[in-house]
Amino acid sequence: MRFMIMHKLDQNNPAAYSPDAAFIATMGAFVQEMTDAGVLLAGDGLRPTSKEDATRITATGGRTTVTDGPFTETKELIAGFLMVEVRDKAEAVEWARRYADIFTASLGEVEVDVRRVTEMADLEALA
Repeated sequence: MRFMIMHKLDQNNPAAYSPDAAFIATMGAFVQEMTDAGVLLAGDGLRPTSKEDATRITATGGRTTVTDGPFTETKELIAGFLMVEVRDKAEAVEWARRYADIFTASLGEVEVDVRRVTEMADLEALA
């Protein structure tokens, strides 16, 4: 089963996007552990929307609008993700809990979502 684990941060908190050396080392060790366990498919941090390289695409009523950033009004946003392949939801939640612990040790708080990925086999079963 594949799950996406996403963490949300407040981009108005400077520490959220300026990790210290201890955070980087701890996260690096955690990512290596996930890699060695064979569960990590992908993972990266995302730059804040307050940077010029952010773009927002809105499609509504048959009309698509592309707006370039920065977007300073966004407070809480998805700041990074892990894509994992695990046995079950419980295993995904345990990895996500440990992932959250790394952020809380550095920032004091974080919100992490665990979402199952819809795979092609799931869609084919609906047809």
